[in-house]
Amino acid sequence: MKIFTLLAIVLTFTQAFAQPKSPRTSEEYINRGLDRQSKGDLDGAIEDYTKVISFRPNPLILVAAYNNRANTRMMKSDWDGAIEDYTQAIELQHSPDNYNDRGLAFLNKGKYDEAIADFTKALELVPQFALAYNNRGNARRAKGDAAGALSDYDQAIKINPSYFEAYYNRGAARQDQKDFEGAIKDYSEALRLAPQFVDALINRGLAKQSKKEFEGAVADFTEALKLKADDSSIYFARATARQEAKDLSGALADYSKVIEMDPTNAQAFANRAVIETLQGNKAQADRDFDQAFKLDPSLRSQFKEFIEGRRSRPNR
Repeated sequence: MKIFTLLAIVLTFTQAFAQPKSPRTSEEYINRGLDRQSKGDLDGAIEDYTKVISFRPNPLILVAAYNNRANTRMMKSDWDGAIEDYTQAIELQHSPDNYNDRGLAFLNKGKYDEAIADFTKALELVPQFALAYNNRGNARRAKGDAAGALSDYDQAIKINPSYFEAYYNRGAARQDQKDFEGAIKDYSEALRLAPQFVDALINRGLAKQSKKEFEGAVADFTEALKLKADDSSIYFARATARQEAKDLSGALADYSKVIEMDPTNAQAFANRAVIETLQGNKAQADRDFDQAFKLDPSLRSQFKEFIEGRRSRPNR
């Protein structure tokens, strides 16, 4: 399980005015669009920004309308529409924010070379743009350029030593490279700066588990569950750590919780069946294996050897 960081969308037009019931000017439509956007009415916000664009107002307001419509389209996962709008904004204003924002759209679309090019252009305009370094690092990591990603995260942290997302992302890149000790240090620093950063807790737990530090892994997953108790994947991660630590009762309880929360999780049924077998409860194990293979027939080959070896174990 890998957690990836979520990319923040920042509004570029932030002036607040009283909202008229029936907008008449470009500024009033912009402000109603912002209000709708903040309330989750994304289609209404796009409608207002489109109205502003149709007025062909002065360039400053037009850039704001394109940027805000692009941001709203990003919230709707309309990457192509966002790219189109950011491109219009760039033609009007070659600002680093415009390039960075379009880079985010390209990154979300999986067009890593285009994303890297836009983040690089933003950095040419503002060499101390820590956010662009972090985002370019994400694009390079997604492309498989681990060295480039680590270099970019280093630069982001050098510029902004309190940039906890950059520590987290560098930790994830180090974890990819199996530098678990380095990953743990970065996740710990991210957590020092942002104590409720649940993804850092989860990934630190995974890194500790990879180092066979099962007690520390379980502790991190337990803390993560205090912050995100409705996430079955965290229970699953803690279950695997407990299972590796030979805490069969704890692992059984966690797999059961996963199944309660997500009855379609075939792997949880199969893993629970293994524990039930080890505890001598073969009848329940048979039922769980049957359910696991019903949900995901491909698991049969994964557990074939284990099931065949169960014959030597006593039933109870």
